[in-house]
Amino acid sequence: MASDLEQKSIDTIRVIAADTVRAASSGHPGAPMGCAPIAHILFTKFLNANPKNPYFINRDRFLLSNGHACALQYIMLHLLGYNVSMDDLKQFRQLGSKTPGHPERLDTDGVEVTTGPLGQGVGNAVGMAIAEAQLSATYNRPGFEIFNNYTYFLLGDGCLQEGVASEAASLAGHLKLGKLIAFYDDNSITIDGDTAVSFTEDVVKRFESYDWHTIVVGHGDTDFSSIEKAITEARSVTDKPTLIKVKTTIGMLFFLFYFWRKNFYKKQATVLYCKVKKRSTVLLFPVNDDIKQIKKKFGFNPDKTFDISSDVYDLYHARAKEGAQYEAKWNELFKQYKAKYAKEAAEIERRFAEKLPEGWEKALPRFTPSDDAVATRKLSEGVLTAIEAKLPELIGGSADLTGSNLTRWTDAVDFQHPSTGLGDYTGRYLRYGIREHGMFAIMNGMAAYGGIIPYGGTFLNFLTYGWGAARLSAISHIRVLYVMTHDSIGLGEDGPTHQPIETLALTRATPNMLTFRPADGNETSGTYLAAISNLTRPSIIALSRQNLPQLKGTSIEAVLKGAYVLQTDEKPQIVFVSTGSEVCIAVEAAKALAEKKISSRVVSMPCTELFDDQSAEYKKEVFPLGVPVISIEALSTFGWDRYSHAHIGLNTFGQSGKADDVYKFFKITSEHAVEKAEKVIAHFKKLGYVPEVNAQL
Repeated sequence: MASDLEQKSIDTIRVIAADTVRAASSGHPGAPMGCAPIAHILFTKFLNANPKNPYFINRDRFLLSNGHACALQYIMLHLLGYNVSMDDLKQFRQLGSKTPGHPERLDTDGVEVTTGPLGQGVGNAVGMAIAEAQLSATYNRPGFEIFNNYTYFLLGDGCLQEGVASEAASLAGHLKLGKLIAFYDDNSITIDGDTAVSFTEDVVKRFESYDWHTIVVGHGDTDFSSIEKAITEARSVTDKPTLIKVKTTIGMLFFLFYFWRKNFYKKQATVLYCKVKKRSTVLLFPVNDDIKQIKKKFGFNPDKTFDISSDVYDLYHARAKEGAQYEAKWNELFKQYKAKYAKEAAEIERRFAEKLPEGWEKALPRFTPSDDAVATRKLSEGVLTAIEAKLPELIGGSADLTGSNLTRWTDAVDFQHPSTGLGDYTGRYLRYGIREHGMFAIMNGMAAYGGIIPYGGTFLNFLTYGWGAARLSAISHIRVLYVMTHDSIGLGEDGPTHQPIETLALTRATPNMLTFRPADGNETSGTYLAAISNLTRPSIIALSRQNLPQLKGTSIEAVLKGAYVLQTDEKPQIVFVSTGSEVCIAVEAAKALAEKKISSRVVSMPCTELFDDQSAEYKKEVFPLGVPVISIEALSTFGWDRYSHAHIGLNTFGQSGKADDVYKFFKITSEHAVEKAEKVIAHFKKLGYVPEVNAQL
C-alpha cells in the first residue's frame, strides 16, 4: 500500500507533466503521466546518483529511449535538485532552454545520451552496460568494486518496433549483461492509435528468446509495490538482463474518460479522440480545462500551475542527500584503491578525464615509398595492432566482417561472458554479429559512459544501415570511430549493391562529423591520430579493399590539416585534388603531364572537414588562386564543387567486375585525368580567368 506522500509525489509528477506540456503548447504528456510511478520508485529507492556531481564515475545510468517522454526526465531531475529549475520546466521546448523537445546530453545535466529516434536508447543502454562490465572486469579487485553501477532504461511500444532495439537487445541477451534493466511502458498506444492495428506480438516471449529475464507488472498505474518488487528481483539476477513489462495507462486515461463521461468538459474543445476498435485514445495534449479537472481529481488546487509542495521536495532532496553520501563512500573506496593499486587508479582517472597517454602517437607506423603496396584496411589493422597496448580505452569490433574489415589485432580477447568459454569481460573485441545499426548505437552508449574509445567495422556501403545512430554520434559530440572498409567501386565484383557511391557525400554534409579517406600507410596512421585526438567529433574512416602504393610526400602530421600539397611544380597550370585510392592516379597523371611539359600540382585531401577548419591563408597556399582544380574520387562527385572546377568520379551506381575494369569503365584513370586536364586548361585559357572555388573564399 502506497503511503500518502508517495501517492502525492507520483500525482505531482503527473500534474507537473501536464503543466509543462501545456505551457509549451507542444510535447507529449501521456507517457510522463503514465510512467510517473516507475520513475518515482526508481529514482527515490534504487537509482544511485548525486545531483550535485551529475557525472561521477560510478553513478547508476538512466536512459530514456522513448525520448518524446522527456518531460518526465526533466521533472525528475528538477525534483532531485539537478541544475533544472522550475523556470527551466516552464521553458520546455523553447529556444535555448535546458529542456529541449528530446533529451540532449549537451544541454541538460543528468541526461546521459541524446535520444529521440525511437529505439536508439536501447542500443545506448546496452553499450553502457557493456562498458560497466568491461571496466569492472578490468579494474575491480577483491574488496574494491570500483565499477558496479546499474544501467536502467525506459522504452515503449515504438522503441520495440524499431529494428535497432531488436539488434541491441539480442546481443545484450547473448552477452548476459546482468546489470542492464529495462522498463517497458506497455500502454498499447502509438501515434496511429491502438497497437492492435500494427503491434500484437508477445514482447515478453520475444525477450525470453533473447535470453532476458522478464517480469510483468499488471497494474502499473496503482500497484507501486509490485514495481518496487520487480526492480529488486531484477537486480538479483546477475547473468541476464531484465525486462520489466509495466502495464500503464497513457495520460492516466481512466481519469480523462471519467471526466469525459461526466461531461466535465466539452468533447470538441478538449482532447483529440480517435476510434480504433471502439477504444478512445488521447493523441494530443490537454487544454487548461482538462488539466484543472485532472488536478481536482488528484487533490491539487486547479488554479495553481507548476505547484510542488515542500513535503514532496523534501522527499526527493532526502534521496539526493543519500546520493551524495553514496558518492562520498565511493570516493573513499577509490582513495583506498588508489593507495593499493596506483597504476590502475591513475589509468581510470586519465581515461575518464579524456586524456590520452603521453606519447601514444609515437607507436603509429610510418612508411616510405620503398615499402610494399598495401590496402588501407590492412594498414588500419597494423595501426590498431601498434597502438592497442598504448590505448587500453580502445575497444572495437565488427558486424560479422572481422576478416574483411581487419579490425581485430592478433592477440585480442573477445568480450564474452566467461561461461561461454569464448572470451571474458576483460575482452576488448566485440563480435556484434550482423547488426550494424545496433553496433553503432551501442558504440554511442559506450562512448557516453566514459573512459572508452569505441570503434566498429563494416563495409562503407552499410554505414547507412545504421545511419540514425551515426548521425546521433555527431549531434552528441562524442568520439566514435567508424572503420568502414571496401570504400569504393574498387571492391569490384560485388557490384553496385555493395559499392558506396553517395555515402561520403552524406557524411561530409553532416555537421560535426569527420570523414577520412587515407591514400597510404602514413595517411592511415595520420587518420587514427586525428580521429583519436578529436574528443567531440565522430570519424568515418573509409578504407580500400585493393592494395595502394606508399606515396612520396605523405606524412602522419599532414593529415591533421585535412589537405596538403603532396607534390608540385613551380608554377602549376592545373591542380589535381584527390582522396584515398585515387591519389596515386593523380600522381600518375601529373607525371604524364610533365612529359608533355604541362606543370601541375597534386593535393591529397584525406579529410575535407579538417581542411575546412584551416585558415584562408593556408587554403590559398594549397589551392593557388588562378589555377583550375580537378577532383578525382571513385565516388559521387556531389560536393566537390567546393574545392574544384571539374570532376572525375561517378554520377551513377557502380558495376560488377574486376576492379581495374570497373575503373576503366567509369574513366577513373590517369589517362582520362590527363585528357581532362588539357581540356580544362584550354577552357579557362579561352575564358581568360579562373573563378575562385568556395574553399578559396
